[in-house]
Amino acid sequence: MNHIATVQDAVTAFADWIEPTDAELDAIEREMPVILADVDLLDARIMTLDRTPNELDARRIRRARRRALAARVALLNRTPGTLPLPGGAA
Repeated sequence: MNHIATVQDAVTAFADWIEPTDAELDAIEREMPVILADVDLLDARIMTLDRTPNELDARRIRRARRRALAARVALLNRTPGTLPLPGGAA
């Protein structure tokens, strides 16, 4: 007789002990402006998938791209312990 066993990790994939840590939640909170800016950029691009982008669409995409870049720069500027980017002054 063969016994059928379940994989415990697959059955309890959402157990209480698999929750994100406080440090992970803090990192997500710090990165939230970047995430939201990227979502806005994706929304602007998605709107133009089924048609040729007009001038308004192009401006919307440029603005969203600038906001996403500014959010990334702001995150890098306030994140302690990041590695310096190449090409900077020593």
